Amino acid sequence: MKNALYCLVFFLVPALSFSQESELGNWMILFGNKQLNEKYNWHHEVQYRNYDAAGDLEQLLLRTGIGMNINNQANLLLGYGFIRSENYINDTDKNVINENRIYQQFITRQKVKKLSIQHRYRFEQRFVNDDLRLRFRYFLQMAYPVWQNENRSVYLSVYDEIFLNTEGDPFDRNRLYGALGYKFNDKVKVEMGYMNQFLNGANRDQVNIVTFINW
Repeated sequence: MKNALYCLVFFLVPALSFSQESELGNWMILFGNKQLNEKYNWHHEVQYRNYDAAGDLEQLLLRTGIGMNINNQANLLLGYGFIRSENYINDTDKNVINENRIYQQFITRQKVKKLSIQHRYRFEQRFVNDDLRLRFRYFLQMAYPVWQNENRSVYLSVYDEIFLNTEGDPFDRNRLYGALGYKFNDKVKVEMGYMNQFLNGANRDQVNIVTFINW
Protein backbone atom coordinates (compact mmCIF):
# COMPACT_ATOMS: atom_id res chain seq x y z
CA MET A 1 0.00 0.00 0.00
CA LYS A 2 2.79 2.46 0.91
CA ASN A 3 4.62 1.69 -2.34
CA ALA A 4 1.46 2.44 -4.32
CA LEU A 5 1.03 5.79 -2.56
CA TYR A 6 4.67 6.65 -3.28
CA CYS A 7 3.99 5.95 -6.95
CA LEU A 8 1.03 8.33 -6.91
CA VAL A 9 3.21 11.09 -5.43
CA PHE A 10 5.92 10.32 -8.00
CA PHE A 11 3.44 10.99 -10.81
CA LEU A 12 1.83 14.01 -9.14
CA VAL A 13 4.89 16.14 -8.39
CA PRO A 14 6.12 16.44 -12.00
CA ALA A 15 2.56 17.16 -13.15
CA LEU A 16 2.40 20.28 -10.97
CA SER A 17 5.89 21.60 -11.67
CA PHE A 18 6.03 22.18 -15.45
CA SER A 19 6.56 25.77 -16.59
CA GLN A 20 4.47 27.39 -19.32
CA GLU A 21 7.26 26.72 -21.83
CA SER A 22 6.89 22.97 -21.32
CA GLU A 23 5.44 20.95 -24.19
CA LEU A 24 3.98 18.49 -21.70
CA GLY A 25 0.35 19.35 -21.03
CA ASN A 26 -1.97 18.55 -18.14
CA TRP A 27 -5.56 17.33 -18.36
CA MET A 28 -7.83 17.56 -15.30
CA ILE A 29 -10.91 15.39 -15.80
CA LEU A 30 -14.08 14.67 -13.82
CA PHE A 31 -16.36 11.81 -14.90
CA GLY A 32 -19.74 11.51 -13.20
CA ASN A 33 -22.43 8.87 -13.47
CA LYS A 34 -25.85 8.90 -11.85
CA GLN A 35 -27.92 5.72 -11.93
CA LEU A 36 -31.47 7.01 -12.44
CA ASN A 37 -33.04 3.58 -12.07
CA GLU A 38 -32.19 -0.02 -12.91
CA LYS A 39 -32.28 0.73 -16.64
CA TYR A 40 -31.21 4.34 -17.22
CA ASN A 41 -28.17 6.40 -16.20
CA TRP A 42 -27.05 10.02 -16.58
CA HIS A 43 -23.44 10.54 -17.71
CA HIS A 44 -21.67 13.90 -17.27
CA GLU A 45 -18.06 15.02 -17.52
CA VAL A 46 -15.81 18.07 -17.44
CA GLN A 47 -12.34 18.10 -19.00
CA TYR A 48 -10.00 21.07 -18.49
CA ARG A 49 -7.05 20.60 -20.82
CA ASN A 50 -3.93 22.77 -20.54
CA TYR A 51 -0.88 23.26 -22.75
CA ASP A 52 1.17 23.22 -19.54
CA ALA A 53 0.55 22.40 -15.87
CA ALA A 54 -2.27 24.94 -15.45
CA GLY A 55 -3.42 28.34 -16.68
CA ASP A 56 -2.82 27.99 -20.44
CA LEU A 57 -6.11 26.57 -21.69
CA GLU A 58 -5.97 24.26 -24.66
CA GLN A 59 -9.53 22.92 -24.52
CA LEU A 60 -12.59 22.95 -22.26
CA LEU A 61 -14.90 20.00 -22.83
CA LEU A 62 -18.37 19.59 -21.31
CA ARG A 63 -20.21 16.39 -22.13
CA THR A 64 -23.44 14.76 -20.96
CA GLY A 65 -25.78 11.99 -22.03
CA ILE A 66 -28.52 9.52 -21.11
CA GLY A 67 -27.63 5.84 -21.21
CA MET A 68 -29.69 2.68 -21.22
CA ASN A 69 -28.47 -0.63 -19.75
CA ILE A 70 -29.05 -3.44 -22.22
CA ASN A 71 -27.79 -5.90 -19.61
CA ASN A 72 -25.21 -5.91 -16.80
CA GLN A 73 -22.32 -5.75 -19.29
CA ALA A 74 -23.63 -3.39 -22.02
CA ASN A 75 -24.82 0.22 -22.18
CA LEU A 76 -26.17 2.31 -25.07
CA LEU A 77 -25.96 6.12 -24.73
CA LEU A 78 -27.04 9.25 -26.60
CA GLY A 79 -25.18 12.42 -25.65
CA TYR A 80 -24.23 16.04 -26.33
CA GLY A 81 -20.94 17.85 -25.90
CA PHE A 82 -19.71 21.46 -26.00
CA ILE A 83 -16.03 21.97 -26.73
CA ARG A 84 -14.10 25.26 -26.62
CA SER A 85 -10.66 25.00 -28.22
CA GLU A 86 -7.94 27.64 -28.04
CA ASN A 87 -5.35 26.81 -30.69
CA TYR A 88 -2.09 28.75 -31.01
CA ILE A 89 -1.63 30.38 -34.42
CA ASN A 90 1.77 31.82 -33.41
CA ASP A 91 3.83 32.08 -30.22
CA THR A 92 1.34 34.38 -28.46
CA ASP A 93 -2.00 34.49 -30.29
CA LYS A 94 -4.78 31.92 -30.22
CA ASN A 95 -7.69 31.03 -32.47
CA VAL A 96 -10.85 30.19 -30.47
CA ILE A 97 -13.17 27.53 -31.91
CA ASN A 98 -16.49 26.52 -30.37
CA GLU A 99 -17.85 23.09 -31.27
CA ASN A 100 -21.21 21.48 -30.59
CA ARG A 101 -21.22 17.70 -30.74
CA ILE A 102 -23.88 14.99 -30.76
CA TYR A 103 -22.68 11.45 -30.19
CA GLN A 104 -23.91 7.89 -29.83
CA GLN A 105 -21.92 5.22 -28.04
CA PHE A 106 -22.06 1.55 -27.12
CA ILE A 107 -20.05 0.13 -24.21
CA THR A 108 -19.44 -3.51 -23.39
CA ARG A 109 -17.59 -4.83 -20.33
CA GLN A 110 -16.12 -8.19 -19.48
CA LYS A 111 -14.05 -9.76 -16.72
CA VAL A 112 -11.21 -12.27 -17.12
CA LYS A 113 -10.35 -13.34 -13.57
CA LYS A 114 -9.14 -10.04 -11.99
CA LEU A 115 -8.69 -8.25 -15.32
CA SER A 116 -11.48 -5.81 -16.30
CA ILE A 117 -11.88 -5.08 -20.01
CA GLN A 118 -14.01 -2.38 -21.61
CA HIS A 119 -14.81 -1.71 -25.27
CA ARG A 120 -16.39 1.60 -26.31
CA TYR A 121 -17.67 2.38 -29.81
CA ARG A 122 -18.57 6.04 -30.37
CA PHE A 123 -19.92 7.89 -33.43
CA GLU A 124 -19.76 11.71 -33.37
CA GLN A 125 -21.50 14.42 -35.36
CA ARG A 126 -19.32 17.50 -34.87
CA PHE A 127 -20.69 20.97 -35.68
CA VAL A 128 -17.57 23.16 -35.98
CA ASN A 129 -18.58 26.68 -37.02
CA ASP A 130 -20.68 26.02 -40.17
CA ASP A 131 -19.02 22.70 -40.92
CA LEU A 132 -20.39 19.23 -40.13
CA ARG A 133 -17.72 16.60 -39.48
CA LEU A 134 -18.31 12.92 -38.73
CA ARG A 135 -15.91 10.75 -36.72
CA PHE A 136 -15.77 7.20 -35.36
CA ARG A 137 -13.85 6.28 -32.20
CA TYR A 138 -12.88 2.89 -30.79
CA PHE A 139 -11.64 2.66 -27.18
CA LEU A 140 -10.13 -0.41 -25.50
CA GLN A 141 -9.32 -0.27 -21.77
CA MET A 142 -7.91 -2.82 -19.33
CA ALA A 143 -7.62 -2.47 -15.55
CA TYR A 144 -5.96 -4.80 -13.06
CA PRO A 145 -5.92 -4.50 -9.23
CA VAL A 146 -2.48 -4.71 -7.59
CA TRP A 147 -3.86 -4.36 -4.04
CA GLN A 148 -7.34 -4.89 -2.62
CA ASN A 149 -8.97 -4.50 0.80
CA GLU A 150 -12.75 -4.91 0.94
CA ASN A 151 -14.10 -2.35 -1.57
CA ARG A 152 -10.85 -0.34 -1.79
CA SER A 153 -8.09 -1.08 -4.27
CA VAL A 154 -4.98 0.19 -6.03
CA TYR A 155 -5.05 -0.68 -9.70
CA LEU A 156 -3.23 -0.26 -13.01
CA SER A 157 -5.16 1.03 -16.02
CA VAL A 158 -4.18 1.19 -19.69
CA TYR A 159 -6.16 2.14 -22.76
CA ASP A 160 -5.79 2.83 -26.45
CA GLU A 161 -8.27 4.88 -28.48
CA ILE A 162 -8.23 5.46 -32.23
CA PHE A 163 -10.16 8.26 -34.01
CA LEU A 164 -11.22 7.81 -37.65
CA ASN A 165 -12.72 10.45 -39.97
CA THR A 166 -15.38 9.66 -42.57
CA GLU A 167 -13.95 12.17 -45.09
CA GLY A 168 -10.44 13.09 -46.17
CA ASP A 169 -7.62 11.36 -44.34
CA PRO A 170 -9.26 8.52 -42.35
CA PHE A 171 -6.72 8.72 -39.50
CA ASP A 172 -7.42 11.56 -37.08
CA ARG A 173 -5.44 10.60 -33.97
CA ASN A 174 -4.58 7.82 -31.53
CA ARG A 175 -4.30 8.04 -27.74
CA LEU A 176 -2.22 5.64 -25.66
CA TYR A 177 -2.61 5.95 -21.87
CA GLY A 178 -1.29 4.30 -18.71
CA ALA A 179 -2.22 5.14 -15.11
CA LEU A 180 -2.09 4.18 -11.48
CA GLY A 181 -5.46 4.46 -9.75
CA TYR A 182 -6.90 4.31 -6.25
CA LYS A 183 -10.48 3.20 -5.62
CA PHE A 184 -11.75 4.68 -2.35
CA ASN A 185 -15.08 2.84 -2.48
CA ASP A 186 -17.74 1.83 -5.00
CA LYS A 187 -18.52 5.51 -5.68
CA VAL A 188 -15.15 7.31 -5.96
CA LYS A 189 -11.83 6.54 -7.62
CA VAL A 190 -8.88 8.68 -8.79
CA GLU A 191 -6.21 8.07 -11.43
CA MET A 192 -2.85 9.68 -12.19
CA GLY A 193 -1.87 8.85 -15.75
CA TYR A 194 0.40 9.66 -18.68
CA MET A 195 -0.95 9.87 -22.22
CA ASN A 196 0.75 10.12 -25.59
CA GLN A 197 -1.44 11.44 -28.37
CA PHE A 198 -0.35 10.61 -31.93
CA LEU A 199 -1.49 13.11 -34.56
CA ASN A 200 -0.75 13.39 -38.25
CA GLY A 201 2.91 14.40 -38.35
CA ALA A 202 3.17 15.14 -34.63
CA ASN A 203 2.49 13.85 -31.13
CA ARG A 204 1.60 15.38 -27.78
CA ASP A 205 2.18 14.23 -24.20
CA GLN A 206 -0.20 14.85 -21.34
CA VAL A 207 -0.29 14.11 -17.63
CA ASN A 208 -3.88 13.23 -16.70
CA ILE A 209 -5.54 13.63 -13.30
CA VAL A 210 -8.89 11.83 -13.47
CA THR A 211 -11.68 11.56 -10.89
CA PHE A 212 -14.64 9.18 -11.26
CA ILE A 213 -17.79 9.66 -9.18
CA ASN A 214 -20.84 7.40 -9.15
CA TRP A 215 -23.80 8.72 -7.18
